[in-house]
Amino acid sequence: MKRLRMAVVGVGHLGKEHARVLAGLPDVELVGVADVNHEQAHSVARRLGTQAFADYWPLLNLVDAASIAVPTSRHVEVARDFLRRGIPLLVEKPLAPDLAGADELTALARQTGTILQVGHIERFNPALEQLQELSFQPKFVECERLGAFTGRSFDVGVVLDLMIHDLDILLALVRTPVRSVEALGIAVFGGQEDVANARLTFEDGCIANVNASRASYVVRRQMQIWSPEGFVGLDFVNRRLALIQPSTDLRCNGLNPDRLDPTARAMLKDELFGRHLQILERDCHMGGPDQLTRELRHFVDCVKKGNRPRVTGEEGRDAVALAMRVLDSIRSHRWEGSVGEAMGPSQLPEPHGVFFQPAVPNIAA
Repeated sequence: MKRLRMAVVGVGHLGKEHARVLAGLPDVELVGVADVNHEQAHSVARRLGTQAFADYWPLLNLVDAASIAVPTSRHVEVARDFLRRGIPLLVEKPLAPDLAGADELTALARQTGTILQVGHIERFNPALEQLQELSFQPKFVECERLGAFTGRSFDVGVVLDLMIHDLDILLALVRTPVRSVEALGIAVFGGQEDVANARLTFEDGCIANVNASRASYVVRRQMQIWSPEGFVGLDFVNRRLALIQPSTDLRCNGLNPDRLDPTARAMLKDELFGRHLQILERDCHMGGPDQLTRELRHFVDCVKKGNRPRVTGEEGRDAVALAMRVLDSIRSHRWEGSVGEAMGPSQLPEPHGVFFQPAVPNIAA
């Protein structure tokens, strides 16, 4: 069996995990890793028994495919050179830092007939996979993607860092164009937006409220979906799926508590969930490989068999396009309506005061 010669460009926090997984796949030969941080590249290469490169250029002549995990600001620069040579790529999300870059990469992949997969890893979350096996029509969606400060990915704001996961999922679930976008965001750390909210209205009437934060003291990645078929609660962290649907009797005849006698009304509280609203909870931990391994395994299979990736370059491009609309709305949001000048994530109105006086730490001499 011929092994697929692969490399990873960018072996920081996430890229080193790409390299680890690829080095462990029996039908992959990890021929090298590249990073501008020479010490990091050599450390990863030594651990995995491969070669370290300070620049990715030599790898263009050594590989059959590659994984790109450099900072988002460098995605286009690096991916462009591989695609021009027809080398299949998995590019970490987001595909590019702007729409022009995403358009360039998808056009190159199309022109050269090269496989381009985008690393939207939540598409390989087993809870989402099981949800997508069902037939339903999302009409109202609430998304929460809250994370703690990590100090990474600060070349982009929270929209391209975290929210784009949910934008991509929404486009995959709703499958109609987005008609309008209203959004706002706040720069907590003094750079780009770190907290953001977007309200999306789709052509089919679906409305999605999307929240993202990388300055949260809790970690939460959840999605709630209301549809004519029922309610879906999706927990990405714990890989759990909750499905609630009305019983046939409730769907056909409705339920009016005012028409019930006191005894029946008292029983309704205990019988509501189960008899009238049927519940199915699924623990979607399926065992086997983790999401990153499954994503990379999928990419390798697509390259070897010529299959279409689960997340194509075009789908990655569409997620970037929607993220740009969210960012445009964030930057133009006026915090005090039409009368104020405060606008965008960094120009908040002056505070009226503080919520509370923090305790003064006791510093011993």
